[in-house]
Amino acid sequence: MTDTTSRALALLNLLQTHRHWPGTELATRLGVTERTVRRDVDRLRELGYRVESSPGAAGGYRLEAGSAVPPLLLNDDEAVTMAIGLRVAATQQLVGGPEVTLTALAKLEQVLPSALRQRVNALAASVQAPLIGEGPVVSPAVIGEIALAIRDRERLRLRYVDGEGQESVRRVEPHALAPAGRKWFLLCWDLDREDWRTFRVDRVVSVEHTRVLFTRREITEDEIEERVLIASSWSPQKVEAAAVMELPLAEMQERFGPWSQGATAVGEDRTRWPVGGSDWREAMYGLLWIPEGVDYALALPEPHRAELREAVSRLLRALDAPSPDDIG
Repeated sequence: MTDTTSRALALLNLLQTHRHWPGTELATRLGVTERTVRRDVDRLRELGYRVESSPGAAGGYRLEAGSAVPPLLLNDDEAVTMAIGLRVAATQQLVGGPEVTLTALAKLEQVLPSALRQRVNALAASVQAPLIGEGPVVSPAVIGEIALAIRDRERLRLRYVDGEGQESVRRVEPHALAPAGRKWFLLCWDLDREDWRTFRVDRVVSVEHTRVLFTRREITEDEIEERVLIASSWSPQKVEAAAVMELPLAEMQERFGPWSQGATAVGEDRTRWPVGGSDWREAMYGLLWIPEGVDYALALPEPHRAELREAVSRLLRALDAPSPDDIG
């Protein structure tokens, strides 16, 4: 392989790892002049790669989609990860069903060296894919576009339909995609609300790239996990309940943080907080998080109200009885 070919492949690899590259940075990475970078870009274009260039101080190069799929460069770890991901995706609730995923997997594994195929088999055997079952259908195109924007830290404009069927346009800075239960969620910074928001990906109608980059906001993995957990538990529950607390909405939101989602003011001094779950036990668990000393009224339908009352009565009797350690 000639130096020119090797350099062109190295340039292609860089273009595939980031949405936009300044010409000066590409030249520095490759150890050549900017003029040489321009010539190598022309070679890639002749091979069918659509490389767009923009002039000026903020200009540079970006690899765009073309009329056909040109060859991709993958290192060993990327190839193994992609093969495992395709195997898992074949079992999921994606538009097009498993057939499209399996044909892509077959093409990839066909060219994998024996050693890499063995790694795929060993790792895939230990991966238990989550069962989607009757979960909502998610568009792989939407997930792919969002994933690219997360990688490149690019602002997006989403057309989103909420749980009540209302469509809106949301300007967001996407930070993370995460599965929870049978759904996919996007955690992002909502530019219009100036706050974190979590959207169900199956409700995203379309994704529009803005080409406006953003600086990633500080948020820990634990915070991401917590917000996705809250969003996944916010969907309609089998048992719906609500606590009306003797707390102003602002104070309640300060105490509960992201868990205050869905809370509404009842006058100036009280707050209604929806709480529910798969049964009355999960509803009771939510009630235990109401701060000490805060009185509240509970809206809970029968027969769950009677079941909760019976359980609490037994608990109170147990607490009033002598401790087992003090018995005979």
